[in-house]
Amino acid sequence: MFELKDVEILQDIVRAGGFRAAAAKYGLSQSAISNRVLALEKRLGIQLFDRGRRQVRLTPVGRRFLEEAQRLSAARDRLIQEITRPGGLSGTIRIGVAETIVHTILSELLNQLKCAHQRVRFELSVDTSRELGLALADDGLDVAIMLRESVPSGAAVVPLQRQPLGWYGAASDKDGEDGDKGETGEPLTLTDLARQTIVSFPKGTPPFRELEGLLAAPDLPPPDLHGSASLSTVLHLVADGFGIGVLPVRIAEADLFRSRIRPLKVVEGARLSALRFVVAYMPDRNREVGEEVAAVARACDQNDLERRS
Repeated sequence: MFELKDVEILQDIVRAGGFRAAAAKYGLSQSAISNRVLALEKRLGIQLFDRGRRQVRLTPVGRRFLEEAQRLSAARDRLIQEITRPGGLSGTIRIGVAETIVHTILSELLNQLKCAHQRVRFELSVDTSRELGLALADDGLDVAIMLRESVPSGAAVVPLQRQPLGWYGAASDKDGEDGDKGETGEPLTLTDLARQTIVSFPKGTPPFRELEGLLAAPDLPPPDLHGSASLSTVLHLVADGFGIGVLPVRIAEADLFRSRIRPLKVVEGARLSALRFVVAYMPDRNREVGEEVAAVARACDQNDLERRS
């Protein structure tokens, strides 16, 4: 419809107060400048200049057009400056994270990245590791912080600290048929646990599969096992007494939830494997972004671990 060069010519006509002075700047004849403006007016279907006066002036619609077009021109200049300036990340980074990461290092990670790379913007996705892995493989994400087991083929991985899992119950629910068993007394057995309503990670995830395996022995009662993709939901269900739960220790024992849930002592055979989170990215597409996010994530992960210890 119009070129940014047209905008520059309109600006020069207004500043110089006429077509002749603008034509001199570009080394063109006055008629060449006038014809270009007339052609632009014809394409737009509007009259840009009021030619009935001795001094050329923009019409009201011409002023509006020039104001908006100048914004486009400024945006072009800013974009070129940002993407060609050496050093640092820029543009939009698509980051996917499992919910455990939201409750531990995400805020510090984004703050540090933004501080180091002020021209960057984030597009965040919070999902299960399985979905994050699919999105990473399909180029729906630039980098993902997810469980190691769901990383797609061909991705580079940078491991974070393992996150232990623990058993938890409602803080107010201390007087059951087992007395203080599982809290300060004798640890809960698999039989004790199988008699409870249990909430934890969603079906198909490594923790859920391991939990199913632990409670699948023929001498145990059929478990009442529930899964949720939202750890916040699991925390609230446990705190409200719906059931006991398997949760990441770092989240469950944070100040926000410490007064509402309590850790349960369990026998060695009832303990689940720690979560193995990694920063994953496709090196052929996003090596620079992946390496930078991984370096910052590892530092934030260590800081978070030290704060909670």
